[in-house]
Amino acid sequence: MKLILTREVSGLGEPGDVVEVKNGYGRNYLIPQRFATPWTKGGQKQVDQIKRARTAREVRDADHAREIHEQLAAVNVKLTARAGTGGRLFGSITPAEITDAVEAAGGPKLDRRRLELPGHIKAVGSHEVAIKLHPEVRSTFKIEVVAAK
Repeated sequence: MKLILTREVSGLGEPGDVVEVKNGYGRNYLIPQRFATPWTKGGQKQVDQIKRARTAREVRDADHAREIHEQLAAVNVKLTARAGTGGRLFGSITPAEITDAVEAAGGPKLDRRRLELPGHIKAVGSHEVAIKLHPEVRSTFKIEVVAAK
């Protein structure tokens, strides 16, 4: 089955890529989750539009990504969340909350879709978050989750 990716799918491709996948994977997962649309001849216009949008928000180049990496290393990110006894959170920390906290701490503006969380963050403490800034540059930074008083 030939599909056009509308979002980044790890191990498969970036938005705007035309990929060939098995019928069940495309029909049962990628299309219902809106990660892809079926490829058609007229779909090439959609591919061009997705690629234009991607280049507009993409990090300019590897050097710019390294600058962002250095900024992230210098930022001290703290998040406050409601927690119960034992340090367990009511809910979890989302990628959007993390990007907002990085900006509030004086860090760079990040794309929440590029964050790679080590699972759900549901406890108070220090957690490591990875981000894919550029195909050549990956960065990790620590966030500190504290209980709200």
